[in-house]
Amino acid sequence: MISFAISRNRDVLRGLRLSGIDGVFCKDKNDLKTNFLETKEKKNIGLIILTESDFNEIEEEVTKVKIKNTLPLIVTIPGINGLEDKNFILKYIKDSIGLKI
Repeated sequence: MISFAISRNRDVLRGLRLSGIDGVFCKDKNDLKTNFLETKEKKNIGLIILTESDFNEIEEEVTKVKIKNTLPLIVTIPGINGLEDKNFILKYIKDSIGLKI
């Protein structure tokens, strides 16, 4: 299984490509959504990497995949400027397991 990045930020894609992770550049939200839905269907993809801003754009679709499927694993990473939402991790844990830390 391979990792695959989907992003609207060329710098993020370049950085991930330097570490051996392939990806695709998306021009807009519709392109982002289309590429995400196509990529999740590929059997050889085990990990999809999205930046936080891209995740926020297609959060509904990503959440559906996370709830319904075990693979691919979908990971959200900070963008070039770091985390936009400083409480992202706490909110994610609360939404995932219903426990407030």
